[in-house]
Formats: sequence, structure tokens, C-alpha cells
Amino acid sequence: MSCVNSPDCPGCGRPLALTLAGGRSREGRIPAFPVEAAVTIDIPAHMHPSRSFQGLILTLHNYWADYGCVVLQPYDMEVGAGTFHPATTLRALGPKRWNAAYVQPSRRPKDGRYGENPNRLQHYYQYQVILKPNPPNLQELYLGSLAAIGVDPLLHDIRFVEDDWESPTLGAWGLGWECWCDGMEVSQFTYFQQVCGIECAPVAGELTYGLERLAMYVQGVDNVYDLNFNGRDGADKVTYGEVFLQAEQEYSRHNFEFANTAMLLRHFEDAEAECKALLDAGAPLSPLEGEMPAERAEGVASEGTASKVPATPPASGHPLKGEGNHRLVFPAYDQCIKASHVFNLLDARGVISVTERQSYILRVRNLAKACGEAFLLTQAGGLAA
Repeated sequence: MSCVNSPDCPGCGRPLALTLAGGRSREGRIPAFPVEAAVTIDIPAHMHPSRSFQGLILTLHNYWADYGCVVLQPYDMEVGAGTFHPATTLRALGPKRWNAAYVQPSRRPKDGRYGENPNRLQHYYQYQVILKPNPPNLQELYLGSLAAIGVDPLLHDIRFVEDDWESPTLGAWGLGWECWCDGMEVSQFTYFQQVCGIECAPVAGELTYGLERLAMYVQGVDNVYDLNFNGRDGADKVTYGEVFLQAEQEYSRHNFEFANTAMLLRHFEDAEAECKALLDAGAPLSPLEGEMPAERAEGVASEGTASKVPATPPASGHPLKGEGNHRLVFPAYDQCIKASHVFNLLDARGVISVTERQSYILRVRNLAKACGEAFLLTQAGGLAA
């Protein structure tokens, strides 16, 4: 993908100029891409992505693993999108190289429809790829992944529709495009500019696949619950509905009718306070004697335990003070995620006014920003060891 207005800055220009076979250019259309460049893997028929939801996931895993990505597991918390996984939110920050791919179950309580809508869910799956720094052939890599799952770019009308991405609660935004295949959106293609309110340097390339929607397209079904989950036939066939329909119905009732709002309000306050407390507790100890300040020692040191730590590192060699270590960024970020999900539940229950909504978003964004700033002061965030 080239940037017409600024050729030296991939992802920063408008409009798209995409080169077709023979050097021709048509705005908004994809280039001819050699399908043979896609990864070829011998798989049994029941695992082919054209007939198996789980086969589609495994094919994407193989494709991005072959490229060199770390294939991670889903994050074990309730998140609204794959971007919330710390492998994206935190690892997009700082100078260190990072390539990762993973599936992430995502929850958006307001999107529930009691299992009655054929393509709208409160719980769904995203496939997330984060490449930092963004490679110059990111678009070709993406098209290769489509070819790997059976979507031949030479046979289908694949377009990139300008749609810049933003996550207000994460303080994140990027220049991006929706990827449409024969008129239906199947993916999002983004160059991160900011995350946690912090400028991304280098810019990271992110791909987000809507797995259910993509699988519906590949399998040729109109109802998400009719998706073949395991690729089998007859009595051995398991559908998406058999796996998830009851949960979708019950969680819709919970999200809209029964979630305890008084409890959720307390949970939000608790998560916010704990996030701040953890970041404060994880700040560097005294560089002189390793003494924990009294205001942080309160509630940390157990009864009868001195609020001191050894002035010298333990035998393992892991320092207990300063040096950007042990800042409790990840535990604090977990609390930020909890606050975000609780906010989404409160929003679904309809107990947050328009004015309050903006206030809650700002509070979560402030937590994310604090976590991002703390991450940059760790070795994982790029601080020199």
C-alpha cells in the first residue's frame, strides 16, 4: 500500500493508491496478488476453512505463525475487542519489535439480541494480528491470509473502504480501512497512531478479522447459528448455534434485565481505585536503601511485617527496586479492563446518562493512559536494561 500524499509514510496519506496487475492503479481497489504466495497446508476435509469455523481459525494460526508471529492464547478477561488484549494495547507502545496473532472472545453487552438476530451478537470472536513496526507489505500479507482461507483475491471483489478507527476508552486511534469482500465487511485494517493517549513510534500495523462474519461468507450461510463449527456431517456435525445460542440468549437477558446495577457501580469504583493503587505501589522504591514509603506501605505490609525490602537483589538476579521493574503494570491494566467491561454492562442496563457516559469513558481512558505510561518505564516497554 502506498501513500499518495506522503510516499515515505505508509498508512498516513489519503486517498489510497493501490497498484493493480500491469502497474495500473485504481483508487479503492486491491492489487492483483499472487495466490501461490499464500501458505499451503495439507489438512483433512473437515478442517478446511470453507466448512469449519475452527478450521478457519487454525488456518489463520498457521498462516501468521509461518510469517513469524507469536501465536498467543485469548486473554482471560472480559474485553470489548481484541485490541484490549495487552499483547496489543501495551505491546503497541515503545520501540521494541513485536509480532503477534491470537483469537480473542469479545463482549459487547449492548449488541445482544437474545439470539434472534442472524448476525449480531453480544459475544463473538475476533482474530487479531499486531505487527510492529508495520511491514511495507502488510496489505499483501493480509490478502495472502484471505487466499489461505479460500478467498481468492482474483475471483472476488475486495475493496478497502476508508474508515479510521478509534477506541475512546483506550485513548487509541489509527488510520484505517474496512476490508469489504463482495460488498460485505470482513476485516479492519489499521495503522496505530496512538494507544493509551501515547504516540506509537514506530507505527504498528493491526489486522482485525470478524471471525463469525468471515466464516459466514466462506461457508455461504446467512445465519451465524447455522455455521458448521467442526466441519463434520450428519450426526457428527456441531453448529455454532449448538455451541453458543443458549449462552447468547441468557447473557442477553443478564445484560439488559438482570445485571445488578448497584453492585456494578461498586465494582467500577473498586476497579478504578485498585488500578491506581497498583500503579502507585509499583512505582520505583527508594534507590538508596530500598525502603517503601510509609504512604505506600500502608495496606501492603502485613501485620508484624516490616515495610522494608532487601537493598540488594535476590540470588535470582531480579532486582526489587527501580530499574523499571516490577511496576505492576499488567495487574493494574487488568483492573482497567474490568472497569471498561463494567461500564459496558452499566451502559447496556441503561442507567448511565449521556453526560455520565462521557465521564465514565474519560475515567477508563485515564486508567489506560496511566498503564501505558508505566509500561514504557519497564524493560518490556523499551526501557534500557
